[in-house]
Amino acid sequence: MTFADDLRRDALAIRKTFLGMHYRAKAGHIGTGLSAIDILAFLHKSWLTKEDAFILSKGHGASSLYATLHHFGVLSDEVLATYYKDDTLLPAHPAAGAFAAIPAATGSLGHGLPIAAGMAYARKYLDRTSQRVAALLSDGECNEGSVWEAAAFAAHHHLANLLVIIDANGLQGFGKTTDVLDMEPMADKWKSFGFDTREIDGHDFDQIREACSDLDATRPRCVIARTVKGNGVRFMEGKLEWHYLPMSEAQFNEALADLEGKP
Repeated sequence: MTFADDLRRDALAIRKTFLGMHYRAKAGHIGTGLSAIDILAFLHKSWLTKEDAFILSKGHGASSLYATLHHFGVLSDEVLATYYKDDTLLPAHPAAGAFAAIPAATGSLGHGLPIAAGMAYARKYLDRTSQRVAALLSDGECNEGSVWEAAAFAAHHHLANLLVIIDANGLQGFGKTTDVLDMEPMADKWKSFGFDTREIDGHDFDQIREACSDLDATRPRCVIARTVKGNGVRFMEGKLEWHYLPMSEAQFNEALADLEGKP
């Protein structure tokens, strides 16, 4: 089995768990989770070490992170079953404190990269540059000015231990990202801020691995991962409404069948 085949198997299992969580909770934000799962699977299986840190800046994708952490043994079945319930440790957006794998609360967009840059800065000046920090943002989140303040800070301080990944699925809460506030050409903007920038297919594991390997020794890296909102479920793919909607029983069953490749 190849590297990519192995991760595809992991990502499929995570997607199934993720859909089950949303069906039982009658919760939305399904599309944004499905676009990010391949990236999350790669990071948590192949990139992050025990000394590294990960910040999910696009906090509305929290359930995809929970499903990933569960798949890799960080969260138990019992804890995962409490998703979206009263008194849960797994709310709709990440809450800090309960798990080492979730070091910061996010969800108010634009906050995650400043946190990640601060963590990378601290590690650099404590001479712990081997301890890396990764942050996953959404493309719509890049409308926030705080993202670019943090980008300027990270480049100025040559935070070579910082990896920024943009889940660029082309849709945000109120429409296409190019219609709401066009940030293209995205790669040119991150390059102009001083980042070592790559642009990839965010569902191709070989491309993800290559883009996240061999970080530049003098500057932070940004990977713009072009993804599909609702990836893996045909009736959700590229559809704005799946930023919000929960699934009916029939839709849940259809989604699972889609993942299995059944007609």
